Amino acid sequence: MRIISGKNRGKKISIPKNLPVRPTTDQSKEALFNIINNNYYFEDLKVLDLFSGSGNISYEFASRGVKDISCVDNNSNCVRFIKKISEDLNFNLKITKSDALKYLKNCLEQFNIIFFDPPYIFKNEEYFKIIDLIFERNLLNSDGLIIAEHSKQISLKKHKNFNKNKNYGGCSFSFFIK
Repeated sequence: MRIISGKNRGKKISIPKNLPVRPTTDQSKEALFNIINNNYYFEDLKVLDLFSGSGNISYEFASRGVKDISCVDNNSNCVRFIKKISEDLNFNLKITKSDALKYLKNCLEQFNIIFFDPPYIFKNEEYFKIIDLIFERNLLNSDGLIIAEHSKQISLKKHKNFNKNKNYGGCSFSFFIK
């Protein structure tokens, strides 16, 4: 895994084998961040990265100048790894060990971007439950964006807040707005 752009551009990060993760590929990540770059100023963003895993997406945001990033994962090894890389690269990530739904139910903040990449075994209903909870709890700013990464076998187009879908390689990104 590598950081594609920003102050840490080209930095390679080796993921330990004990992490149960499937990092977003460089090709998919680059396409995703091009979409975000066309719509937002990174320095102004407040980001929530649910199911952070290796921290791949958070590192990319941090490298591009985002100062307020919250990472949430329920795996202790993932949380330790993200903390180590965050310290090594001097990123100021807020890292929380928690179940994503429990975190959302207790969260009192609003975000410009909420990215979530749950295990590919998740079903449509589980994605909808997370998206609905974000909207019910008003966790997204008025100009905010929810981005769900999922397999191509999942379709989230029936959600009332669905905006668009982009496919890259073996994965898809679905975008949701208020």
